[in-house]
Amino acid sequence: MRAFLLLFLLFPVLELFVFVKVSAAIGFFPALLLIIAGSALGVLVMRVAGLATALRARESLQRGELPAEDMFQGLMLAVGGGLLLLPGFISDVVGLLCLLPFTRRLVAAKMRRRAEEQALRQRAFQDDPYQAQPRDGGHRPNVIEGEYERRDK
Repeated sequence: MRAFLLLFLLFPVLELFVFVKVSAAIGFFPALLLIIAGSALGVLVMRVAGLATALRARESLQRGELPAEDMFQGLMLAVGGGLLLLPGFISDVVGLLCLLPFTRRLVAAKMRRRAEEQALRQRAFQDDPYQAQPRDGGHRPNVIEGEYERRDK
């Protein structure tokens, strides 16, 4: 939590520092126009990517597949567009990295690997109720399946 607080306080200072350096190199108004263009690009990406992701997810559902990959791609596009909306050059560079297909696939593979490792770790420490013996003498309770109908008088 402290890392996020530090990042939340430090990020605007870094963005301002980079803006001052870039505006000193190319001029204030060209730097300001670059930031405005980045924000406009972010709005465009958010609109187009959101619609495209929803359409791909619908197609996947119609084929009977889970749209997990499509949803992750949409999330990365939304994060990239959101970062482009933020004023500043650092957020624009990170946002553009989120928009590139190569980096999206790289991040997706890394996150998938991480999720699988975490699932394996959780499974290793979880007791399987069907494999473990009950504590009351080794007998499992009888389970009777059935249906019922509620009748109110």
